[in-house]
Amino acid sequence: MEDRRPCPEVGPRNPHINHRGPMDGELPPRARNQANNPPANALRGGASQPRRHPRANSHPFPHRQREERFGAMGGNPHQGRRNQEGHANDEPRGQRHGQENDTRRRNGNQEGRNRRPPPRSDENFQQWRTPHQKPAEQPQQVKKLGYKFLESLLQKDSSEVVITLATCSGLQELLSHSFMKSDFLELICQVLWKACSSKMDRHSVLHILGILKNSKFLKVCLPAYVVGMITEPLPEVRNQYPKHISNIISLLQDLVSVFPASSVQETSMLISLLPASLNALRASGVNIEEETEKNLEKVQTIIEHLQEKRREGTLKVDTYTLVQPKAEDHVESYRTMPIYPTYNEVHLDEKPFLRPNIISGKYESTAVYLDTHFRLLREDFVRPLREGILELLQSFEDQGLRKRKFDDIRIYFDTRIITPVCSSTGIVYKVQFDTKPLKFVRWQNSKRLLYGSLVCMSKDNFETFLFATVSNREQEDLCRGIVQLSFNEQSQQLLADVQPSDSFLMVETTAYFEAYRHVLEGLQEVQEEDVPFQRNIVECDSDVREPRYLLMGGRYDFTPLIKNPSATGEPLRNDEGLRHPRVNVLDPCQWPSKEALRLDDSQMEALRFALTRELAIIQGPPGTGKTYVGLKIVQALLTNEPVWQISIQKFPILVVCYTNHALDQFLEGIYKCQKTSIVRVGGRSNSEILKQFTLRELRNKREFRRNLPLHLRRAYMSIMTQMKESEQELHEGAQTLECTMRGVLQEQHLEKFISPQHWKSLMNGPNQDSEWVCFRGRKHSVMLEFLGLGVGSFTQSVAPAVPENTAQAEREEEEEEGEEDGSLIEIAEEADLIQADRMIEEEELARPRRRRKEENGAIQELAEVLLAMRLDNHGPGTAAGQEQATGEWETQRSQKKRMKKKVKVELRKLNTMTEAEANKIQDVWQLDLNSRWQLYRLWLQMYQADTRRKILNYERQYRTSAERMAELRLQEDLHILKDAQIVGMTTTGAAKYRQILQKVEPRIVIVEEAAEVLEAHTIATLSKACQHLILIGDHQQLRPSANVYDLAKNFNLEVSLFERLVKVNIPFVRLNYQHRMRPEIARLLTPHIYQDLENHPSVLKYEKIKGVSSNLFFVEHTFPEQEIQEGRSHQNQHEARFVVELCKYFLCQEYLPSQITILTTYTGQLFCLRKLMPAKTFAGVKVHVVDKYQGEENDIILLSLVRSNQEGKVGFLQISNRICVALSRAKKGMYCIGNMQMLAKVPLWSKIIHTLRENDQIGCALRLCCQNHPDTHTLVSKASDFQKVPEGGCSLPCEFRLGCGHVCTRACHPYDSSHKEFQCMKPCQKVICQDGHRCPLVCFQECQPCQVKVPKTILRCGHKQMVPCSVPESDFCCQEPCPKVLKCGHTCSHPCGEDCVWLCSEMVTVKLKCGHRQQMKCGNVEDLKHGLPVQCTTKCGSILDCGHPCPGSCHSCFEGRFHERCQQPCKRLLICSHKCQEPCTGECPPCQRICQNRCVHSQCKKKCGELCTPCMEPCIWRCRHYQCTRLCSEPCDRPPCYVPCTKLLACGHPCIGLCGEPCPKKCRVCHQEEVTQIFFGSEDEPDARFVQLEDCSHIFEVQALDRYMNEQGDEVAIRLKVCPICQVPIRKNLRYGTSLKQRLEEIEVVKEKILGSAGEIAVSQERLTALLEGKNLLCQELPEDFLKLEEKLAQKNLSVKDLGLVENYISFYDHLAGLYDSLKKVHVLEQEKVRTRLDQVHEWLAKKRLSFSSQELDDLQSEIQRLRYLVNLLTRCKMAEGKVRGSVAEEISTVRNILERTCKFTQKDAELVQRKMEALKAALPCSGLGISEEERVQIVKAMGYRRGHWFKCPNGHIYVIGDCGGAMQRAKCPECQEVIGGENHTLERSNRLASEMDGAQHPAWSDTANNMMNYEELQRMM
Repeated sequence: MEDRRPCPEVGPRNPHINHRGPMDGELPPRARNQANNPPANALRGGASQPRRHPRANSHPFPHRQREERFGAMGGNPHQGRRNQEGHANDEPRGQRHGQENDTRRRNGNQEGRNRRPPPRSDENFQQWRTPHQKPAEQPQQVKKLGYKFLESLLQKDSSEVVITLATCSGLQELLSHSFMKSDFLELICQVLWKACSSKMDRHSVLHILGILKNSKFLKVCLPAYVVGMITEPLPEVRNQYPKHISNIISLLQDLVSVFPASSVQETSMLISLLPASLNALRASGVNIEEETEKNLEKVQTIIEHLQEKRREGTLKVDTYTLVQPKAEDHVESYRTMPIYPTYNEVHLDEKPFLRPNIISGKYESTAVYLDTHFRLLREDFVRPLREGILELLQSFEDQGLRKRKFDDIRIYFDTRIITPVCSSTGIVYKVQFDTKPLKFVRWQNSKRLLYGSLVCMSKDNFETFLFATVSNREQEDLCRGIVQLSFNEQSQQLLADVQPSDSFLMVETTAYFEAYRHVLEGLQEVQEEDVPFQRNIVECDSDVREPRYLLMGGRYDFTPLIKNPSATGEPLRNDEGLRHPRVNVLDPCQWPSKEALRLDDSQMEALRFALTRELAIIQGPPGTGKTYVGLKIVQALLTNEPVWQISIQKFPILVVCYTNHALDQFLEGIYKCQKTSIVRVGGRSNSEILKQFTLRELRNKREFRRNLPLHLRRAYMSIMTQMKESEQELHEGAQTLECTMRGVLQEQHLEKFISPQHWKSLMNGPNQDSEWVCFRGRKHSVMLEFLGLGVGSFTQSVAPAVPENTAQAEREEEEEEGEEDGSLIEIAEEADLIQADRMIEEEELARPRRRRKEENGAIQELAEVLLAMRLDNHGPGTAAGQEQATGEWETQRSQKKRMKKKVKVELRKLNTMTEAEANKIQDVWQLDLNSRWQLYRLWLQMYQADTRRKILNYERQYRTSAERMAELRLQEDLHILKDAQIVGMTTTGAAKYRQILQKVEPRIVIVEEAAEVLEAHTIATLSKACQHLILIGDHQQLRPSANVYDLAKNFNLEVSLFERLVKVNIPFVRLNYQHRMRPEIARLLTPHIYQDLENHPSVLKYEKIKGVSSNLFFVEHTFPEQEIQEGRSHQNQHEARFVVELCKYFLCQEYLPSQITILTTYTGQLFCLRKLMPAKTFAGVKVHVVDKYQGEENDIILLSLVRSNQEGKVGFLQISNRICVALSRAKKGMYCIGNMQMLAKVPLWSKIIHTLRENDQIGCALRLCCQNHPDTHTLVSKASDFQKVPEGGCSLPCEFRLGCGHVCTRACHPYDSSHKEFQCMKPCQKVICQDGHRCPLVCFQECQPCQVKVPKTILRCGHKQMVPCSVPESDFCCQEPCPKVLKCGHTCSHPCGEDCVWLCSEMVTVKLKCGHRQQMKCGNVEDLKHGLPVQCTTKCGSILDCGHPCPGSCHSCFEGRFHERCQQPCKRLLICSHKCQEPCTGECPPCQRICQNRCVHSQCKKKCGELCTPCMEPCIWRCRHYQCTRLCSEPCDRPPCYVPCTKLLACGHPCIGLCGEPCPKKCRVCHQEEVTQIFFGSEDEPDARFVQLEDCSHIFEVQALDRYMNEQGDEVAIRLKVCPICQVPIRKNLRYGTSLKQRLEEIEVVKEKILGSAGEIAVSQERLTALLEGKNLLCQELPEDFLKLEEKLAQKNLSVKDLGLVENYISFYDHLAGLYDSLKKVHVLEQEKVRTRLDQVHEWLAKKRLSFSSQELDDLQSEIQRLRYLVNLLTRCKMAEGKVRGSVAEEISTVRNILERTCKFTQKDAELVQRKMEALKAALPCSGLGISEEERVQIVKAMGYRRGHWFKCPNGHIYVIGDCGGAMQRAKCPECQEVIGGENHTLERSNRLASEMDGAQHPAWSDTANNMMNYEELQRMM
């Protein structure tokens, strides 16, 4: 175990957060207000009463009583995070000392936000900032705690004290002083004692005690203070010491209870000093209380025990559990029993000590009562787990363990704890289990892994185990085998060493453990004297008194109950003028009448009983109005609040219900009749009214936050900040851990964990692998190659496409099912219903979908970086996880699927290589694949362990903060609950919030459905303050459910408090009038279940059920049930079909869907029903399981009983309570189907069936009665019988005359009797126009205007047309052809009634610019005249360089300038002997087929054009005479053997082969003709020996074949030898291996030349990169192309061919950029034409290609040459603008015609243009100076000035300025008389530099030139 001592270096995470507290001596605002008037409860723990809790001396070991505050967990109630409590949050929070104004505070906070520590640079989680590293920032002052401030704390509640101290940063500083005054020390002890007495804030107390145990206050100040007592001279001071000693002893007791290991040394020293001081004080006359001495002795005993264990070495950490002495009867006290099962319980089948629940008498004592219920409740969840694990341990050797079913537990195999997750409740863990054994589980309905279920995990056959509860259950995660678990405190300590690769066996119990835990803890905490109503509940005294508050003389006003509740829901106040005075409720004579209160006799009695008895029990049989009476009781209490709210502090009424639904119903009823402040605590509410009253909603209200006490707001901000910081750090590490199980890690992330020797070996690759050098340059992971997952591995075998198609088909089927599923009615899933009752709304993980997407996105991004291969479907699908370069080969999907499956299996394997085994390995590539994976798993485990270690501290910090936050939320909730008038809770909510309920102290508790609640649950709900308990329920309906049948039946665990009190004759009232069921249905309950249940008059008035002869009927059958594989449920398809058809029948009787409910007794039947009920027909019909329908009712109930089997097993249908619920839900009609013959064996059913038979309400068939034909009856016994009544009536036709005159065509139907909804489908036949035409539509459709066509004359044109009868001729468009002639001379093609066409569509032949003739639309001819482009489709027809005709058209080939690539197949023979399959190009690319080279060991699976990996296995060519000693890929070092083979063939004749060679399959005798057939000439010789070629199976005479194979001949081409007969290449033959290997080696050399070596490629890449960088013009003119080329050169997997392509691109783009740049020298009017030509070249260049063919290179060079000539010519023309005349102009025109043509620029054209341009040079100088280039150079050279001295006047005439080049005087141009020159080195504005003379960029005299000169001078000096 790690060292648990605190780290003094822990620094502040964010010291800038400023929570200002009051100054020393200054009371905080709330304290100041209360200082003079302390609250009533301040005296309980104030300074004036420093007494111990009364429990302090009730047990021999006092630390146990202190521990009760900290809750019991596992084997030790305190196995929590004590080891870090002392230092996890020791850092100061940054509270400033002294007064600060608001501005400064805001600035401080802002500064804190702006100075957050920078994020880590390494995304891959390689380097972390440890929690011990402090950010480089100035430390802030902490708030000091002064005397007055501590004194003010004593006036406050202990909870506020502990929260204030735990949040305050000054506590640690306060306790760090080594000297302090006695009075201050005593005050600190008092405050600490008060803080530690808080029961609700366990983790804050732990935090404070953690600070105390390491402080100088404990180690120095207290010992000095205790020693100083001996010498104290003042009597008044000495007399105060006992009080302070008591506080010190209490603190020491708390310390050793919580931190037994880390605090024993300091506490033992202090305890050893106390006796001497006590003796000295006693001797001086000071009275020492006996209790103080006893407490001291107890602490001394504990410390002695701890010191003994320390000497033994068993006390090492703070999780040590003290051994408790057993009571006198040798039975361990239930108060010290761990909640969780212990090791002994799991491994030793010992029967625990249990007492039955006494249901016929009183309990011996309250202690025995609590003990009994604690043990029974604990055993109820422990026994299934204990017996299940024992059975499992005995079955471990069983091979079929995975398929075996266990009765008590569910098993999950190969479970991994993947990663921690931050939740609002603390740290939960994502856990993954194997889903293969669970493939039949229907998760949405399965009860597996429900919220709150307990799981036990072990990896060592339960020698050690972890306990956890399910904290989050999402269906989509469960399908993938993922669930989130929350581990208990004891298990959290062990999680630090768990890795994601550890495999656990996980066992689940079905019990809702969270409810058990809360109730069991409550029973352990409650003191005997605090149990209310002990006289009645424990002693079973039948005398029930009135509530204590009525003794004060309370009088009730019943006016609000008599009046109708206000329609607006306004609160009903007691106005003075009301007629009814207040009455004494204890006097029955004063009560209003039952009629006035609108109650029947029994309801009136119940109301009176409930208000006048402190323990009131009201039994309400079905339909008697339990809820109605309950609401009346609450209304009476609320409107008479002053009667029971008799103290200053207000207390709410607590309403507890078993289910969410009942709670909603009850609270809604309260709110409707009495608008009041309600708080609802339970599962998610379905009520819109109540949503505003949930804790979550109330907590989020702004005014609530604003009104919270200051100490809570401060604590909230402080803890929330800590949580956010820890979560951020933890989140990244958790994602990394999750990623490690999602694929294969990149090798660079594992480098840290791989030894240097192994890393070097791994990166060097396999020895003698010539391909490795080439491979290293590519973009693939070495780790994948190492694990056999490289690119080559994918293509080892081509998988058939069938599985993929099957999978696709399955997906399609699933989709179809999904669609069908969506069309069925909604039925609440049982799992959802159970979960809704279990989960408190506050606990729901409301993680928005968007956040989930963000988290998934973050993991995907991280996976991109970390993983070389991913198992999910995101990202690239290639093995190496990289994008495939162009030309790489795609892999079949099924191959990838197989590969990923293999990785998944390997990652989940448990066997790893040990470090010792790993250290022995020299070359990792020599390992077989299995060993490589073992080594990888070792590296992975080290990586995971490192990651886990880094996040462990953040995990602990977050957990601690979250626990403190949970306590803080309880404090907030306490404020909410105290302000409410009604607090409504489910039993689960009440169990969880039991601590708050003890604080809220509700005086009145009302429990609805009390008979369904276990007694322990009810007791845990009650506080000692409870004065009035009202239990409403019915023990004859559903009882509480227990897990263990034995405990339910033999120990009476299923008997609720309600039922037990009724059985022991505690007075109760039963409601006797049922208001629900018609008498026939009620007769089933009375007298069989209820003796005297009477019918209220209202139920006698129900109308009969339509369509059936009886309002109640049971249909008998014997069709067998079916058992459902998963879920232990049953279904009966016969019943399901019948019930669905009957439901449909009732819907046809015009009953609303909401009036019908289908009930069934098993969940399996529920979903059998759902499949038969499409939403279109049954939407609104409710379908429920009986157990979930208690308290509900409906007009018609259809009940399916399901059970029907030969064994006569009826299951829980024999339980009277369930029968009662099932038979009492219907109001007007009830119809049941079941195997009554089988059920009759159950006594109760037998009586009910007898009653039914007496009244003729049971039979094999139900009689249906037609409403329209009352005499027509139909008997139905199965679903198919309902076909006789297809429309719900009978089989007779309807015969109703419709409004249209037709007869209804349906069969008799009771619905829509007036036929308003009926649609008549007969022909209409109505006359709809004057011509007598009839309507052609169906009768129910609305008649449309007549569409019969009749002849009409169109007035506008005079044509006769067939026009629809209803259309006027003026509106009709004439369809005759238009006679008009267009401008072009063609006739209009539109109909007569339409406007004439704009563009003529007649096809005409035109001549295009290219000279070809082409058909086009007449209207488009104008486009040619305006120069718009028209695509010529004439075939190009040119013969390409390759000899094939060009496949392009005139347009696509740019009129012959750029031809399309040849598409003819190449068919040339490649070096590998395959024919080239690519289209015809200049160079054939490497062969793309699978390589055929193979040896006896293996076959090369690469592409044929790639380099083969040489086989490194030893050569197997051996015989008895010779043996080769080299490797398979090396030339053999042995001669061929010529000794004849001695073996016999299968036919029995001797072999014709040679020794050591494979025997030829032909026989000299059997196949004589084939063998002796002459080929080489010596085959027919009798002693001829033969060799068979393995590649083609031909046989040859050995001598001749030897000569053939070994002769070199005059062959120039490097190629394989082929079979002389069939020409198949010879690749595999041991005899000729040397020859073959030489040939193959030559071929490999050629391949390497083609592909290029890695070194050559790297050099070329660098050269081209440098070349590209120097192309500035290309970068400026064509930036996008420049970037593309840069990116291409930056790639790592380029080939020689790729680089050649890039080099060509650089050259061509450079030329093109030069031409674009030269356009500025061309006249503006000419630029657009040239630019268009350049754009065409650019467009063609941008096409995708692997290389340039010779044709493309030729075309491109020709066009670029043409454009260079053209730009050059146009530049010269611009320079000589206005000066070109005569013959020169004609020459220019000739050259331009040639250059501007659109056809190809031929060699002949090029020569002609070259000659003419030479001739034009003199006449067209390119400088524009009117002189030739030679003359310009000579002039500049003659003048001898450096650059920048030449200038020109406004008209362009050139002149020169001497000296420095700066203008000093003005003059006039001799040519045009304009001003030239300037003054003071400043040139005239109209003059310019003549850069065309000497190329200068700036004048010689200028700032630029001078700076350049200075720089050049400086350069020379340097």
